[in-house]
Amino acid sequence: MRRPRVFPSTRLLLILALATAPGCSRTEKPVVIGAKKFTESVILAEMGVALARDAGAEARRDDLGGTPALWLALTQGDIDAYPEYTGTITRQILKADPPDLAAALAEKGVRLGRPMGFRNNYALGMRKDVAAELGITKTSDLRDHPDLRCGFIHEFLDRPDGWPGVRARYNLPQTNVQGMNHTLAYRGVVEKALDVTEVYTTDGEIAQYDLLVLPDDLHFFPSYEAVWLYRADLGARHPEVVDRLRRLEGKITEPEMQRMNAAVQGEKRDEAQVAVEFLRSKLGVDAVGSAEGTLAGRVLATTGEHLLLVVPSLLAAIAIAVPLGIVAARRPTLGRFVLGAVGLLQTIPSLALLLFMIPVMMWLIGRGTGAPPAVAALTLYSLLPIVRNTHAGLTGVPRSLRESAEALGLPPLAILRRVELPLAAPTILAGVRTAAVINVGTATLGGFIGAGGYGRPILRGIDKFDVPLMLEGAIPAALLAVAIEALFGLIERAVSRRG
Repeated sequence: MRRPRVFPSTRLLLILALATAPGCSRTEKPVVIGAKKFTESVILAEMGVALARDAGAEARRDDLGGTPALWLALTQGDIDAYPEYTGTITRQILKADPPDLAAALAEKGVRLGRPMGFRNNYALGMRKDVAAELGITKTSDLRDHPDLRCGFIHEFLDRPDGWPGVRARYNLPQTNVQGMNHTLAYRGVVEKALDVTEVYTTDGEIAQYDLLVLPDDLHFFPSYEAVWLYRADLGARHPEVVDRLRRLEGKITEPEMQRMNAAVQGEKRDEAQVAVEFLRSKLGVDAVGSAEGTLAGRVLATTGEHLLLVVPSLLAAIAIAVPLGIVAARRPTLGRFVLGAVGLLQTIPSLALLLFMIPVMMWLIGRGTGAPPAVAALTLYSLLPIVRNTHAGLTGVPRSLRESAEALGLPPLAILRRVELPLAAPTILAGVRTAAVINVGTATLGGFIGAGGYGRPILRGIDKFDVPLMLEGAIPAALLAVAIEALFGLIERAVSRRG
């Protein structure tokens, strides 16, 4: 007997999911300035946006994760420029110290601007009273205190110019080392939950919390001069934008940068406003940064972005999971493998799955940041409840009903379509309902790779330790999950009554 072809619209649904994912189109886009997820990078990126707009170009800012995500986005063309530091370029991006840094980057299609005028070096910091009590005045003194509790951002834990290199150079014995958000690590030091954290020497929190920056007495850390990295083709497409960006070269001092960081971190001011004020006072540029807008406008925008992650991934998950559930019900041996495979996907931490999809989508469609990897990861994460419920619904159909349908002469496809799927529909919809609710919450992680949505204000709020900003993403996400739960509940009841 020929195996029936199930759901011929599967391919159409997959194409629809990809087409509706934001950022998948290769149409003409504005000048995109990238930013890492910390205050200083966002302020500098906002200066870039304002200067690009002053040059007459349409421009916007994209917040991505750490250095690898920004570098990937720059080289693949998702962003046009972003602020970087020379030490990071040599130690983490190139993993070499070439004699001509600009030439080494030019080989990769990237141009290097001149330093903006300040350095933001890595250092280790402590509370002054704790350091005085232990007799610690410089980094090498940490060697005598193995019980110190350390908290560093995850990137610092992995970078060769971060904790691994510092520990090796200074022969440090500390083992109580945690990975955490930069702002939360500062709070941990202030509240004495931690003893040591990494600092950037232009951080506003240093003065705000009156912390001690430990001198790098063995001269481990390289010089981190702030520079622009931009794509070579930006000069051809928008030469006036490159000219405007380069107006910042040599114009920002370290105290000025520290004051701007403090204005955002301590006073909870908007990064765009701080950036525009500096440009107006320093360069005489009356430019416009990213408009903060009203609370309602911001929530509406992030809701749209979030739905453009949730809806395509849910459609794709349905298109993949329902046929898999049918196969699992029809072929019990193969079904155990299918259920085990989708169950295994569910055990992978959602953030790890999201990051794993970056190189996968880079290989498949040439784009490894933004919406595509987020949609792909959400699709995979949504498979288990739909596959499992489809399998349970179909295997729960009484055998006598199938035999009656066969006795009436119905072919297998007609039995599936007219008998089994209608009877299993409430159970299948319950799985879709579960997947949709999970999807809404998991999609907030898309903010780590510039996919937008509710994750954007949540992550910015964590970075600034701004609770209202965090709630601006968290509360709408919860309300959306409740709304989807209620919607699918109504659909399930309607289907059950019809059945």
